[in-house]
Amino acid sequence: MIDYKSAGLTEEDLKHIYKWMDLGRKIDERLWLLNRAGKIPFVVSGQGQEATQIGMAYAMQDGDISSPYYRDLAFVTYMGISPLDTMLSAFGKRDDINSGGKQMPSHFSHKAKGILSQSSPVATQIPHSVGAALALKMDKKQNIATATVGEGSSNQGDFHEGLNFAGVHQLPFVCVIINNKYAISVPDSLQYASEKLSDRALGYGIYGEQVDGNDPITVYKAMKEARERALAGNGPTLIEAVTSRMTAHSSDDDDQYRSKDERDYLKENDCNIKFKNYLLELGIIDEQWLSVLEQEHKKVINQATKSAEEAPYPGVEEAYLHVYEEGGQHNG
Repeated sequence: MIDYKSAGLTEEDLKHIYKWMDLGRKIDERLWLLNRAGKIPFVVSGQGQEATQIGMAYAMQDGDISSPYYRDLAFVTYMGISPLDTMLSAFGKRDDINSGGKQMPSHFSHKAKGILSQSSPVATQIPHSVGAALALKMDKKQNIATATVGEGSSNQGDFHEGLNFAGVHQLPFVCVIINNKYAISVPDSLQYASEKLSDRALGYGIYGEQVDGNDPITVYKAMKEARERALAGNGPTLIEAVTSRMTAHSSDDDDQYRSKDERDYLKENDCNIKFKNYLLELGIIDEQWLSVLEQEHKKVINQATKSAEEAPYPGVEEAYLHVYEEGGQHNG
């Protein structure tokens, strides 16, 4: 971990960052349990990426626009999608804030919180967010737009088109590549030949840097500085956060393309555990504080799970609601 004071953070900030990292992880773990119990159909996990997600989110401000990708559970939880919202989506219930039970889970959206709805084809969130950045610049707002992608998505055409447009027009845009070294089952050695994906920034005429995605302080500092550059009129930033994917790609994947030794290594280097131990060593938190936090998060997640299970499914008459504009809200 870098010195937190060099990033302008306090001990209270560090405690808040860990709280959100832990809540994101605990929700993620509950989703897996529900899936294995046959109660929800699908899970795509962000375990091992919480340090990047919360470090990034902690540097953002009200009014900023985000276009997350499907592993960004901890990020969107911090940004305002509640554990209940997540559970309603996972169960496909009527009150799912993302789509009323129509979208597959992890297609996050929340208009009031500035979270743009994700499309299923990967990397399409880049042009969406770049468009939002253009609107922010045209409206002279002191806000930025962001997008996150996996390193696999950084090889898609949408990524290059979006970054090029953002660079040409010097937009207040920050793109974070969360490089967990696997595009589903394809290792990074078969995805790209460059040493750093952040070096691609040179081709767009923008600032780029690679950071340790397992250190939330480092990610926060990089994101804060990127935001400041954007608002000063110095254009976009491409951040590559090198991190890990601790689970299979999804609940439909057996993860057999990675060796047991590799999977065990990732668990031993869990970013949440490393950050917790760092805070313990500094005396910022203690076991009693952790115990209280554990009970708080368990209570919140239990209640969210119970409420979502008991919530109604959407009715047949709602099938076209909020799908087509014709006829307005009632689609008459």
